[in-house]
Amino acid sequence: MSKKEKLVARFLNMPKDFHYDEMVRLLGYFDFQPVKKGETSGSRVKFENAEGVPIMLHKPHPSGIMKLYQLKQVKEMLEL
Repeated sequence: MSKKEKLVARFLNMPKDFHYDEMVRLLGYFDFQPVKKGETSGSRVKFENAEGVPIMLHKPHPSGIMKLYQLKQVKEMLEL
């Protein structure tokens, strides 16, 4: 099993400890890249793919652990 497959499998299990850094990596596997809005964009992060499909996330702090509703929204957007 590749790293990508392991990460996707972990994501699909909707773990309670899925980290924001893992989400960035996962979205990268699906060709979503963060859109830089400048230095003052705060904790809201927008990811877009080549077709311009947006995924908006709130960067969790201080722990970096994603909320379950965020995982469900991303899963729905990725159609997994």
